[in-house]
Parts: sequence; structure tokens; C-alpha cells
Amino acid sequence: MPSDQTLIFLIFAAVFVLLIHGRVRYDLVAFAALVVATALGLVPVDGMFSGFAHPAVAIIALVLIVSRGLMSSGAVELLSAHLIDNERPVPLHIAAMATVGAALSAVINNVAALSLLMPLDMEAARKAKRAAGRTLMPLSFATILGGMVTLIGTPPNIVIAGYRQDALGEPFGMLDFAPVGLAVSVAGVAFVALVGWRLLPRREGAGAFVSEAAQGRYVAELRVGEKAADGDTMVGELYPLAEELDLNILGLVRSGRRRPGFAAREPIRPGDFIVVEGDPKAIETFMGQAALDFVGSENHKGGVASESLTLAEAIVPEGARIAGRTARSLRLLHGHSVTLLGVARNGQRFHDRVRLLTIRPGDVLLLLGTPERIAAATNWLGVLPLEGRRTAVMQRSKAGLALGIFGLAILLAVAGIAPLLLALAGCVVAYAALGLVGGREVYEAVEWKVIVLLASLIPLADAFERSGGAELIAGSIVGVTGGWPAWSTLLVLMVVTMTLSDFLNNVATTLIAAPIGVGLAQATGTNPDAFLMGVAVAASCAFLTPIGHKNNTIILGPGGYRFGDYWRMGLPLELLVLAVALPVILVVWPL
Repeated sequence: MPSDQTLIFLIFAAVFVLLIHGRVRYDLVAFAALVVATALGLVPVDGMFSGFAHPAVAIIALVLIVSRGLMSSGAVELLSAHLIDNERPVPLHIAAMATVGAALSAVINNVAALSLLMPLDMEAARKAKRAAGRTLMPLSFATILGGMVTLIGTPPNIVIAGYRQDALGEPFGMLDFAPVGLAVSVAGVAFVALVGWRLLPRREGAGAFVSEAAQGRYVAELRVGEKAADGDTMVGELYPLAEELDLNILGLVRSGRRRPGFAAREPIRPGDFIVVEGDPKAIETFMGQAALDFVGSENHKGGVASESLTLAEAIVPEGARIAGRTARSLRLLHGHSVTLLGVARNGQRFHDRVRLLTIRPGDVLLLLGTPERIAAATNWLGVLPLEGRRTAVMQRSKAGLALGIFGLAILLAVAGIAPLLLALAGCVVAYAALGLVGGREVYEAVEWKVIVLLASLIPLADAFERSGGAELIAGSIVGVTGGWPAWSTLLVLMVVTMTLSDFLNNVATTLIAAPIGVGLAQATGTNPDAFLMGVAVAASCAFLTPIGHKNNTIILGPGGYRFGDYWRMGLPLELLVLAVALPVILVVWPL
């Protein structure tokens, strides 16, 4: 019979091959490997699901939920509201976007940070008439770099902190990663802004911007409330904001009638409706920044624990219940608590009120409500929801409160008053009570594939360490670097980890490399913290391929990139990270 060490190596080799191949979902690969290892007796049956109870798994899930709450409150939007300037030179634009992206990634999930900033970056590219591919990769890399600064910024840091607690009795703190992470982030952001973007191939036609047809432009009505109408504001004063958002103001409705022309010189009054044309995100942002409301807003108030609202798009097929009828005649708002906010009709403008407009087959509807009510209403209306075309409605009045609660949670964790796990859990409960994340959104915010991957790999990593696999690899590295300075052993470990991270999930890479790092420290009689910090930095640096990090995958299509484009900027960036991180580690965590 093969030894336990041989079996665990064969299992991990199969996992590597399947993950690199990419045809099978990585969570399924990891879970299948866990089942096989348990069947072979490498993982105890009563410890098979121990990974789901690991603090690192819970912290990653809570960070994702907190990120969703911060975005729903508009707090993150406030921090990035002044980034778009089509007159700004490319290096300054990249520097601004990358700095904000890195800063956001230090406190929220880096995928969430990129998801928020990528539309802004593409909009800036559209206005400046340049290819989005010139700036999207620097932005993606910056959000990856920023995650290294804090414990909650990126999963490898959370995993390393948890492993240190298991191996050495105490986890890394919230800001223990800051000295190295901050140095690497500053150097990396400077590189992508000044040099990196120039290394990318110029394909002016690729990924230039999302066309209007793809975005969908709707005619919608937004209600003027007491907050927006101060008595002196005229419709024309909203034009600069509308232009910035690429949104057209078509007119004003007062007392049920459309005012002549565009009504630019008309003062807006409570109860008026401003008619606009734009894509869903532009309409939602304009509504929030101009302090406007929507028809039937009172029908959507459900208390502090209510779910947040969503804009969803749906196309009207032949035979739909709403075809040939109006939203008011169907009592859509009062019967289903869903508002027909806008209608898109092949770019055609119309003068009828939106809720009084007779809907035709082929129209695309912009519906507003909670996800459950929209799902029920679309089924009842007989319309077809457009996959992936949903826009969250931000609750901007709660932005300050959301930031305060999050800041308090981090402060309690940093001061040692409350464990990070408890502080983040309290933040999630507060966000749920405020309605920033509803019951459904709590589960939607969590990336369950990553949770299953991590929870499956934790028992496998324990088995790998128990079998002596980590000790064997550490001994091999020590044998290769025998007689070299101790720092060279750390450098080799970082290079190996960084290479693995370019092709494997960074969580998997961290779980494998962490015990090897501790083994190297024991073999060389040096500080294990230096090696664990080196693993954390290297596992986060996946810049050579579009498959090493989800952010790199997200920008592949919109940026018009090819597989081989990433190494052009990624390789010198990885070398820069090694050159900056190694000396800082040696100073902050001396061997």
C-alpha cells in the first residue's frame, strides 16, 4: 500500500491538474478531493467538515456581506464620486483610480472594489474616447495590491492569520500586514500609473466602451420631493449632473401634464416629475445625487429590516399580460409593490406618462422593487427578465451611519476589545437591522464556491502537514539553498508561492505554502512570522494570467485583453513586489 504521504501528494497533484485545466468547478474539485482523502483515511471522518467551522471561513463570509452593505449605503460611491474627469491625462487618471481602488480593497473585498470602480473607469474611457483596455488592467492590479494592507483585505491574509493561530498560538492582528502591504501597494500603484500601462498592447477598437444598445436606455420619471425642491432650483440646473452621468433630461411633468419643450427654465416643485433618458445605473445615480424619488416610493417602505430595492430589466414578449395595457390599468404598483420606473423602445422617445404608456411586445421594462416582488411580478406580467441586468438602489441617506458602524467594528478589533469575528458579525447584524442587506442578500453576498473551496482544503492541508508533506518540501528547499543566506530561502519560497498563485486559487496556494513556510523557519532556525508574511504577500500576487485572480478574469472581456497580455505588465510588477516586500519583511519581521 502507498504511504499516507504518497497518497496526499497524489491527491494534491490531481487537484492542481484539475484546477489548472479549469473545466471542473474549483469548489467541486476541492470537495471531491476531501471525500477521497476521507475515504482513504487521510482525513478523520469526524473532521471532514471541520473546515466549515474554521474562523477564516467565517471571516471571509462576513467581509463579503459587509462589503455589500457598504456598497448598498452609497458609502463607497461617496469615496469615488470625483474620479471621472475625461480631461485628465491617462497617468493621472490611472493614479487616481488605482489609489482609490487600493484604498477600498484594504477595507472591503477586492472583487467588490473592482466591481464598483470598473464602470466608472469604462465611462471615463468612453468620454475620453480611448480604449478601456489601457486602464482596466492597472485598476485590477491596484485592487489586488490594496488587499495586502489589512487582515480583511484579501483571503490569503485571513488564511495566514488563522494558520498562525493554529501553528503558533496567536493570529496576526488587523494591521500586522500594513507595513509590508502598504509599501508594496504604494510601489505597485506608482508602477502601474507611470510605467505599467505603457507596456500593454494598444488595441484602440478593443474594449473601448459598452455600447448604448448593450446598456439599454430608458425613458423614466423621477418624482421631486420636499428635499429636492427648495423653491429656487430650475430644471436646467440639473443639466451638468445629467451630462456627467450621460443622461438626458427630456422635460417636466406637473399636475399630470407634460410641460412644453425641455422646461429648462421651470422651477421644480414638490410633486413634479422630471423625465429622463439613460441607462439604469445612470438613472439610479441621478436619482440619488439629485435627491429625487420615484412613483410609489411609500409602497416600498418596509421598516428597518426590509430588503433593499433593485432595478431589474425585463423584455415584453408576444402574449404577455402587460402587452397592450398600461402599468396603472394592471395595478402593478398597488397590487405587487413593483414600480414601472422606465421603458426602452428601440431608442424611441415618447410623451405619454410612463405608467400610462401602452406597452408593446419588444419593449424593455425597468422595474423597481425587492428581488422577491420583482420575481413574482415578472412571472405574473409574463415578461422575461434579462439575466445579469440588475442595479441595486443605494440608500445614500445611511452612508454616514454605515461607515460609522464599520469604523467602530474595525476599531474594536484593532484595540483588542472584541475579536475580529465578533466585531464583523455585529456589523452584519447592524446592517441587516438598517435594511442595508436583506435576508436574501446576506446569502447572495457570500461567494459560496470560495467558502466550499476553503472549507474543503483546510482538512486536506492539515492532512498534508500531518503526513510530513510540508516538511519534505521544506527540506528540499533547504537542500537547494544550503549554505545560502537565510533570506534567500525566504525569497525562493516567495517565488514558488507567487508562481503557484498565478495558476491556482490564492486560497489553495496559501493553505499549501503556509505549512511549508513554517517548516522552512524551523529547519533554518529563523522567525516563522517572516515566512508566513512572505507567503501572504506572494499568494496575493497573481498578475501573470487572467485565471490567477478573479479580478483579472472580470476585466478580460471588457478590456479586450488576450491571455498573453497579462505578463507584459504582470511580470515586472511581480519582480517589483519581490524587490520591495523582501527587505521590508526583513526589517519588520527580522529573521
